[in-house]
Amino acid sequence: MRRYNIIELQQMRESEDHVEFKKGEHGNVSYNGGDKQKPKDRRKCILGYVTALCNEKGGRMVIGMHDDHPHKVVGTKQNENSLGELESNIYRDTGIRTDIYELYEDDLNKKGRVVVIEVPSRPVGKVYKFEDVPLMRVGEDLLPMDDKVLLSILQEQEPDFSEQFCDGATLDDLDADAISIMKEKYAKKQKNPSFKSLSDRQALSDLHLISGDKVTNAAVLLVGKETFINKKYPQAKVMLEYRNTEPQIHFDNRIQFGQPFFILIDKLWETINMRNGFIPVREDSYIFDIPFFNEDVIRELVNNAFAHRDYRKNSEIVVKQYPAKLEVINAGGFPNGVTLETLLTTPSTPRNRLLADVLSKTGVVERSGQGIDKIFLLTLSEGKPNPDYTKSDDFTVVAILLATVKDKAFAMYVQGIQDSLPDDKKLTVFEMMALCEIRDGNRRPTNKDIIKKLEQMGIIEKHGKTNAIYYILPRRYYELTGDMAAYSLATDWDINQVWAVILPFLLKNGKAKRADFAKIIGGHLSEKQLRRFLEIFKANGFLRTEGQNRNTIYLLGDSYTANNNLINKALAIGLKELKEKGEI
Repeated sequence: MRRYNIIELQQMRESEDHVEFKKGEHGNVSYNGGDKQKPKDRRKCILGYVTALCNEKGGRMVIGMHDDHPHKVVGTKQNENSLGELESNIYRDTGIRTDIYELYEDDLNKKGRVVVIEVPSRPVGKVYKFEDVPLMRVGEDLLPMDDKVLLSILQEQEPDFSEQFCDGATLDDLDADAISIMKEKYAKKQKNPSFKSLSDRQALSDLHLISGDKVTNAAVLLVGKETFINKKYPQAKVMLEYRNTEPQIHFDNRIQFGQPFFILIDKLWETINMRNGFIPVREDSYIFDIPFFNEDVIRELVNNAFAHRDYRKNSEIVVKQYPAKLEVINAGGFPNGVTLETLLTTPSTPRNRLLADVLSKTGVVERSGQGIDKIFLLTLSEGKPNPDYTKSDDFTVVAILLATVKDKAFAMYVQGIQDSLPDDKKLTVFEMMALCEIRDGNRRPTNKDIIKKLEQMGIIEKHGKTNAIYYILPRRYYELTGDMAAYSLATDWDINQVWAVILPFLLKNGKAKRADFAKIIGGHLSEKQLRRFLEIFKANGFLRTEGQNRNTIYLLGDSYTANNNLINKALAIGLKELKEKGEI
């Protein structure tokens, strides 16, 4: 958002320039109107005006200037030394990302202080509310939005910026090298080599990037000359910032990329890759390197940002690279219908459909809605944490990737699976997420269809009986971790499984030593776990003993012979008590 000076503000008109001037009581304005009793009075506060200005497609609130034109500076002490806190509080309470700064009429002596709150436009089709009321400015009042205005906003559709014609653009403003790359990519993706031999005009026309002599915005962004792009759409740049440590604010290096996209994306990746590292993986037949930043993932992130961003916003795509983290920050929230919760399940509607269509036909991006799947699939398959989109909001999409490989064994295990499967049978992002879920301790995932498929493929193991069924990753995974004790622990039997083995043995042999039980149970329980279970059986009367220490003999107890139907209930009670004591 642009920052204005006091002279410019003094000449503004409240209605025409979408600005609200407030001299404030004693130079200040109430933050949320909490000291007022009536709702109409409480609205005339910072949160109320920010909400209304956002609903008006943006503007600014100026505190410390008179509302009569030309606006005289009266000064304010509003949030002295705490403008950052005010900005954070507004975002917390409204979800609106403002830009707040202070100006001085006498800058040298710091007199005549003015506070400006720059308010962005609401996203298409969305209204903001204060105290559950969508507000609009009407003269000097803040009133509930009338039904007609509210309905018109809710029915809005985002125009396709990319298919609109660029004013003043001609074919001479397009870059021949970028067009050549585009034709080559289209020919390869569509398996149509003859496309490369078409004239530039014909190729552009076939892709609907031009109509006669009219050139679309998509054509300018994809294949326009750098000088022309910078003149018409300077916000279309990608800024790459590198920082040696995450806490630091100032970047160590900053590079600007303003080329047409078909050239830009390769140069951007080459620059990112210069500081890329890798984690070597060596285990028997598994010999490969896991890069800190996967090329396909980074390209897909930037491709998505370029295709989905709001070009009406005057801010570039920003890529922040750290030694072990990368962030991509993009103007405009998620496309219509997409939320943080539905990121992987709702097909995206491109904000710039023509641009996205050309990128798809040339193989630069995945089919609509599948780019995010690829980002998650590749990241998780490398044993890395989930891509993080939680810092996104209605105005900005923020994607964060961590280079940390938290589970090399998982990466090796998945690599082996994917290498063994044909292209049309490889694991999907949802199957990969189910594997991660099981690995991370949820042994009873809810998606039964996916679990059944993974079990049939031998990718997970099923354990337990009836209502006690659970799933774990197979022995091969634990072999790769080098921790077979964890596998034994993961395959531990529950108390019903132990009894199901002990009972037939005693019925057949009449008696047993603990060593006999250990032999038939195998590695499913540790010695300590077996001893605890035997104590439960004995305490509940299902087993009795004769002899002591090494000569102890186990026999069926009176409770079992008297009423076998009570066994499951008694065992469950005993098991619960031991768990509460932390003994098993």
